Amino acid sequence: MSAPGFDWRALMQVGIGHLGMSPEVFWNLTPVELLLVAGIAPGSSLAMTRKELDALREKFPDLDRGEE
Repeated sequence: MSAPGFDWRALMQVGIGHLGMSPEVFWNLTPVELLLVAGIAPGSSLAMTRKELDALREKFPDLDRGEE
């Protein structure tokens, strides 16, 4: 039985891959510090709200097949 925890693969992709941290810097951060550096407020939901989805759909509407 595995205990719930952090998605370390995803966190490493953000810290090392997207933010360009060295492994040493990454592993010296707390998860909360990593979220702050990544621009994610601790305790916030990473899920998109309906309002955010609607705004995204308005900004980037789907094209009909003939509109390309």
